[in-house]
Amino acid sequence: MKSWKNVDEYIAAAPKDERSKLREIRAAIREAAPDAIESISYAMPFYSFKGETGFKARICYFGLLKNRIAFYIRPIAMEGHLSEVSEYQTTKSALQFPLDRPVPVTLIKTLVREGIRKHMAGEDDSHARGSKRG
Repeated sequence: MKSWKNVDEYIAAAPKDERSKLREIRAAIREAAPDAIESISYAMPFYSFKGETGFKARICYFGLLKNRIAFYIRPIAMEGHLSEVSEYQTTKSALQFPLDRPVPVTLIKTLVREGIRKHMAGEDDSHARGSKRG
């Protein structure tokens, strides 16, 4: 697995045609989460809450795959937006954006803001992982 030092390096290493889409996603995340810590984790751009560690620190990731861009967000952020995410290939915690379509900037901002709002309200993903909330 390739390792990059920072998100600028990650984007610069991407194929030229995909760099603008990666920059759009990065800008959307940074606008929605201006206080997030930006780093590389699991060889992808990663955004987390300051001063927190582990699963609960995670806001989102994104990464370029062979023919799409994956956007990973905590499942709790997608719960109220199922109709909006339905047009994309999804998993419990990821959306996959085709490279031949525009980046859904508004959706990314909405999901990031929702994840932050739920985090600040003390909501978590324990029920999404199969355990009971306490």
